[in-house]
Amino acid sequence: MNQGPRIVFMGTPAFAVASLKALMEAKMNVVAVVTAPDKPAGRGMQLQQSAVKQFALAHNLPVLQPEKLKAPEFLEALSAYHPDLQIVVAFRMLPEKIWSFPPMGTLNVHGSLLPDYRGAAPINWAIINGEKFTGVTTFQLQHAIDTGDILIQEKIAISENMTAGELHDIMMEVGANILVKTVYGLIQKNITAKPQAIPSVDKHAPKIFTKDCEINWHQSVEQIHNMVRGLAPFPGAITKVDGKVVKLFSTTKEITTPKEAPGSFIIEDKKIAKFACENGYLILNDIQWEGKKRMPIEDFLRGYRAI
Repeated sequence: MNQGPRIVFMGTPAFAVASLKALMEAKMNVVAVVTAPDKPAGRGMQLQQSAVKQFALAHNLPVLQPEKLKAPEFLEALSAYHPDLQIVVAFRMLPEKIWSFPPMGTLNVHGSLLPDYRGAAPINWAIINGEKFTGVTTFQLQHAIDTGDILIQEKIAISENMTAGELHDIMMEVGANILVKTVYGLIQKNITAKPQAIPSVDKHAPKIFTKDCEINWHQSVEQIHNMVRGLAPFPGAITKVDGKVVKLFSTTKEITTPKEAPGSFIIEDKKIAKFACENGYLILNDIQWEGKKRMPIEDFLRGYRAI
């Protein structure tokens, strides 16, 4: 039997699975998992289990799936596991009566170097804003979102062409590792929580909506390139060509003085497709034409005139 504090883990997507797996491999005493209710998905609209639920069931962990976190029956069910510590990774915002009742409190794994990029989409916004570094933070939950005392932080470099998907995968593993370090530190009482500094510049990470994905071709080619990779592979940066919506996922910058108006779609030698920007061209590596699958630009150009 695993020893140590009784842990209830809360999370939903694959990003959270890495952290739960790391806790299990470290022989932490995970007594239950809380995740989102099953949701209909796919063409058949059959109920789909979250990635965290699938992992939990495969490892014989009890699963709670509350519709409402404030429901008295959920708190009652949660209390029955007598958690000493709760861990939240990519889950919903918790009401105070849930996050405050374990003796060791509730800690969260967040995909930024807090206090920068508080909010729902820190990975996306760090890349969209052209950051060279980001990181992962473990911190203690308190009233305002993502404002609790910091436990551990680890820095991650963002390369020039790194996408949100690539950063997500790196951060998923880094976050899992520092989570285990954080729990060990709390158990051994050799970790000190530190209040978050007051940010010198407000950097926010709100949820991404469709309007945030629409490319403004009057921006610089650097800004648009960052936007494309910050929204790749999902939800994808969008624009229009020939009146149809297209999504861009991978691009290359060409800094020069364009001859065409910003937003012009140009094809060269049936091999290169690019858009004019304010200070250069955005060269496309792949594209998703409306009603079609994502494809390399070479494949797209072979059939472009037939579309």
